[in-house]
Amino acid sequence: MAPDDGGGVRIALNVPGDHAVPRALVRRGVERVMEHEGVDEGEVSVTCLGDDPMRKLNRTYLGHDRVTDVLAFPLHGQGEPPLGDVYIGVEQARRQAGELDIALDEELVRLAIHGVLHVLGYDHPEGPREVREKSAHYRLQERLTRQVMGEER
Repeated sequence: MAPDDGGGVRIALNVPGDHAVPRALVRRGVERVMEHEGVDEGEVSVTCLGDDPMRKLNRTYLGHDRVTDVLAFPLHGQGEPPLGDVYIGVEQARRQAGELDIALDEELVRLAIHGVLHVLGYDHPEGPREVREKSAHYRLQERLTRQVMGEER
């Protein structure tokens, strides 16, 4: 899915530092979103960071002075092929995986999918988890996560 001929979907996965990230699974999550949405041209960068850089990005770009699990920045205009940056907070993902009693790999895939859906224009209401989980964005995110994690074919 990352051809060298200038077309197709390009995916850049960046993991600075010593974060243990299941690169193939995260990449598959991004690919699955693109396939589901019928995207055959575009570019997405996924960068996995620790708490400090995630907090700084969240504060700088969204005005929230706290660590977050995922940030997504669509960089394309209306009618243009998707282009965007997704940032995943690995340490926050680890905490969330522990709270939810799931594997870290699954949470990282979920966050990559969540971010790419934002890049593609999906959104969800703010508020408590129960409210957000009812949105089309979250329902699709969960279905695609199950597919990538092998629970649904």
